[in-house]
Order: sequence, then structure tokens, then C-alpha cells
Amino acid sequence: MTYRIGVDVGGTFTDVVCVAADGTTTLAKAASTPADQSEGVVAGLAVLAETLGVTLVDLLRQTERIVHGTTVATNALLERKGAKIAMLTTEGHRDVIEMREGLKPERYNMRLPAAPALVPRRLRLAVRERLRPDGRVEVPLDHASLNAAIAQLRAEKVEAVAVCFLHSWRDARHENAAAEALRVALPGVFITTSAEVLPQIKEFERFSTAAVNAYVGPIVSRYLARLRGRLEQAGYGGPVFVILSHGGVAPVEEAARLAAGTALSGPAGGVAAGVALAERGLGQDLITFDVGGTSTDIALIQEGDAALGRGRDVAGERIALESLDIVTLGAGGGSIGHVGAGGTLQVGPRSAGAVPGPAAYGQGSTEPAVTDANLVLGYLDAANFLGGKRKLDMAAAERAFANLGARLGLDAMAAAAGVHRLANIRMADGIRVATVRRGVDPRDFCLLAFGGAAGLHASAVARELGMKRVAVPFFAAGLSAWGMLHTDLRYEMARSELNTGGVPDDEALRAIWAALEKEGRARVASWFGGAVETRRAADMRYGEQVFDIAVPLDHVGWEAAGLADRLRDAFHARHEALFTYALRQEEVVLVNARLAVIGRLPPMPAPAGKATGAMVAPRGMRRIMLEGGLADVPVYDFAALGADQPVAGPAIVESDTTTVLLLPGDAARMDARGWLEITLPEQL
Repeated sequence: MTYRIGVDVGGTFTDVVCVAADGTTTLAKAASTPADQSEGVVAGLAVLAETLGVTLVDLLRQTERIVHGTTVATNALLERKGAKIAMLTTEGHRDVIEMREGLKPERYNMRLPAAPALVPRRLRLAVRERLRPDGRVEVPLDHASLNAAIAQLRAEKVEAVAVCFLHSWRDARHENAAAEALRVALPGVFITTSAEVLPQIKEFERFSTAAVNAYVGPIVSRYLARLRGRLEQAGYGGPVFVILSHGGVAPVEEAARLAAGTALSGPAGGVAAGVALAERGLGQDLITFDVGGTSTDIALIQEGDAALGRGRDVAGERIALESLDIVTLGAGGGSIGHVGAGGTLQVGPRSAGAVPGPAAYGQGSTEPAVTDANLVLGYLDAANFLGGKRKLDMAAAERAFANLGARLGLDAMAAAAGVHRLANIRMADGIRVATVRRGVDPRDFCLLAFGGAAGLHASAVARELGMKRVAVPFFAAGLSAWGMLHTDLRYEMARSELNTGGVPDDEALRAIWAALEKEGRARVASWFGGAVETRRAADMRYGEQVFDIAVPLDHVGWEAAGLADRLRDAFHARHEALFTYALRQEEVVLVNARLAVIGRLPPMPAPAGKATGAMVAPRGMRRIMLEGGLADVPVYDFAALGADQPVAGPAIVESDTTTVLLLPGDAARMDARGWLEITLPEQL
């Protein structure tokens, strides 16, 4: 038997999913280890091996590939625990990353303090050089000023350096020369250039992305080296891929080089799972709703495809790499309920994390978390958490809510209900940000609920939004790890082609993308020897506009005459689709040429469908809190449900790794393809 393994490191648990050659899927969970995530990864693999009844060595020897989602870069940014970094930049321009775009995140908040720059000013060193926007050298690279900067960096003992010169998107000769001098003078220091990371116009986005890459690069590189070492010691010698923010995977070496591209590594797996389930018949329009221990991640899948975007801020830092359009909010199972300003109840964004975890974990926390609320309200079984492998401390959870309730004038049960309700409202607001604010009606979508905690909130959140359908996969707790196994190798490329002529002629357009394709195919060919596909796109705008929009170009027909006109038509159509109008008489400008090079990995084997069998009776009753008060509801075994078995709410459906709360009026049915589909009652 051969296996493929996906690993998703969350804030509380590390999920490990194994798909065997016959399609059999197995999920294992281990506690995450924030100090060194690789420890939790290997621990999860050991639990998986035990579940399969084999040794860890035998499991790894039979594994074809491991795909990993990591939060190392994200945590380093959130906690400001990245490397000590410096920046070399063009003389007179060392404050670009501090001035940003001249805008504040909250423009009407007069008291909002400026965010501290990722690179302190004393380590932003000026080098005498200057290129013009057309690539002409105005001031040659001055080696005396470069050497003086290098000497200062050596004295400061920096761990990483970002080289960010003006107009290097047009010609990287000065950045490359400076980087080579740095590598010779500072061996062992992580060196990155803005032209290597993001060869595009807009200095702030390019400089900021390069700075983030330098800040997290050493941390990610060391982590991936430790992970590779631990896996080799355990007996694994196959390829290790890392899922990147754009939803594709890359070898660990590429993930270490472009570490900023791992900032959304974990959530990307959940979106990939949504795309895979859309292909399997769940529906073409989905909202992925991933509720984990520390956060909720939300994304849109329309017509079977996930939306990509750029200019993403993570922990206040701009990362302008291609990435999935994911909305993240600090509301998860570990989010702490507390009394905020004015004596009002608040939930999150602070989280109990894996250590100490919610109060019910019995690891010393006395603060109530959302998981504690779900336990106190009866939705979780204290004796059957993780299939009975971990007992929850009901008394500790009740004490935590008694303390919170005392501050609010409520009893413990009412305080827990308030935390659960407020968490639902925050999650619904996050979905509104991902949908309504983008001009999308969520009522037309199915809510795909996964992550360990999503099933407890999905029905209530869907009702807040007027949605009609919810789907909870049987492997909801490990769906992100499962999704990682359904991704392909992907290498994203972009080149700024801005000029005064608007859109180049047909021959020039073909030459631009041919050069990208040649470079991209060579890069992906160095990773593996399988089939390769390409996808073309462009960032375009009207001549007087400031911001550009992404336009897919695979459908325009690249060989026939009139290519430039077809690109303009594609832009007009895309602009009209986004903003309801097009200015066809206006000049259209090509800003960035984009190419995605995709290496197709062998497809995953299809799992056997659920068989239709006799109706399964509830395995017991449980008293839970509903809107009208306490009520006894049936509890069903998720794994025992046969295809097409109906379950009417109110009810609990639980497995070893997830629990689904069905509210009164919900009508659920087990789909043969492996998910519980819930139809909500019509709402006024």
C-alpha cells in the first residue's frame, strides 16, 4: 500500500491526513508545538501510524509525498519574532516602507499611532546608485558606499538583508551586484532582492514584500531544514512540498527562498479542499468556512474556482504576491471571552492557543474560551473529545464562565451562551466582508464548514446570513490537510511592462509571455518531470486610472492576428463585470504580464462512496442549550450514518474529531460522497 500525506499545523492541533492508493482516508491529530512545529508534525505522523496499525518507519517508507501547510511565517509576523533584518536602498529613499502609500488603515482615526516599520530606520542604509524608469543608468552603483553599508551590517550582526533599489523591476543589475557583494562579505546571512521577489512597479509594495521575505526567510528556512531532518531521521526520503499562499505547492527549497509566499500557507489548504469538493459535485459556488483553534478563515469559490488577489496585508505588513483571497478573523475555538471597554462582552482576538488552551483542557487556563462555551452549553461531550483520547474538564470550564458571568451580572450558562452567540455574529460579519462588500450575495452559496469547530457554529452563522445550505464533510477537522493533497505544483511569475503606448502590438505581446513561459517552465522542470501547463493573465487599467485589475487571458486566442485588440476587449469585459460599466473609447494600458506555470501531480484516487444502509438510530440523548432553553436532543454517530440517512434538528452529529450542531428546523442528509448536507428552514 502506498500513501500520500497532508499536514496542516493549526494554532491548537496539527492535523495529519493520509490517503491510501485505494482512496481510503485516515485522519490523525496531535497537539501543535508552537516552539518548534516540526515536533508536532512528527508526533502527528506517529499517531497516524498507530491508527493505521503500522510502524512510523513503515508508513514513511511507503509514502509517495508529504504536503505541508505551515504557520511559521504568519506567527513570526503576528508575534514580531522574525529575523534581525536590514535594508539597502537607493540614496534618498530609505523611508519608502515607513511612508507606505500615504494612507492610514483607519483614515478618520486621528489618534491611530503609526505602525512601526519592519526594518528600523538605523538599519535602512542608503547606497549611491540610480536607474531611470526606462532602465537607463543615471548614477552607477557606487562601490564605496556599498562597502561602507556592508561594513555597518557586519558590525550590526544582521540575520537577513533586503536589497531594494528604485526601478529594479525594469533592470535588476544594481540589485544583483549588491546582493552578490553581500553574499561574499556576509556568508550565512539571508539575502533577498526586490526584483527577485516582486519584479513590479510600485516601490512600497515591492520594498515591503522584500522586507517581509527577509524578515521571515531565516525563520522559515531553519524550520523547513529541521522538518526535513526530522523526517529523514524517522525514515522518510521522498519529496516534501509546502503549500503557498496562492494555493499551489512548491518544494521546500522554493518555499524557503520565497518565504513571504507561505504567509497564508495553512488557510490555502482549506480553499484547495473547497475546489476539490466542487469538482466532486458539492456545488460550484461555495463559501469556505474554516474554524480552527485561533481563527476563522473565509474564502469564495465561484464557478468552481477560488479568487486570487494581491496587495494582501498580514499583521499590518504588505505582501503583494499572488495569493488566495482569504478573509481571516480572530474567532476560533480558543478565542477568549472577556469584558471589554465599557463593560461589554467581547470574544477574541486573543486566543488560548495550544498552550495552555481553553480552560477545559486542564492545562492551567482560567479564562473562558469558545470551546469552553460549547462544552458548558452541552454541545461537546466531555468524555468523548478526540474520540475519548482527551477528557475535557467541565468543572474548569464552568468556573471560568462563572467568573466571567460575575463581572457581567450573569450566571455561567448565560455567559457561555453570550460567548457562543457573539462568536457566531463575528463569524457572520467575516463572511459579509468576503461576500457582501465584494458585491456577492451569500444566500446564493453553500456554506462549506470545516475545521474542528465549524460544525458547532455553521447553522447559526448561515441563519445570520439568510443562507439555505450548509455542508460539513466527515473529515471536517482535517479538510485543510486533505485539500493540500489535491493541489499541483505552481510557480507564479509577473513582469511589469508599463509603457506610454498602452497595449503593445501582437508580436511584442507574444514575445513578453514567451519569455515568461521559457523561464517558468525551466523552473518547474527543475522540480519534477511531469506534465506542465500555463495560465496567462495581465494587470490592466484605463490610462487615467491609478489602480489596475487582473484579467484572465487564456481564452483570447494567442496565435491569430488582432491579439492586442482582443486583450483590450477582455479588459473592457472584465471591468464591466466588476464595476458594471466599461469605457471602450478610453486608452487601455498593460501594467503587468502574469503567468502561472502548473506542474500536474498524479491525481488523487477517488474514495469509495458511502453505502446506503438501514437507518441508524441515535446513540443517546444529550441536554443542550437552545434558544428556548434547555432541551434533550438525539446524538448521532457521524461515521455510522449511511448514504441518504436523514437527520432532523435539533440534534447533535459527532465523530471523533468534529461535532455538528443542528438547530430546530434544520434538515440534514448524509451524502454518499462523504459530507453531511444541511438544509435550513425558510426565513422571513
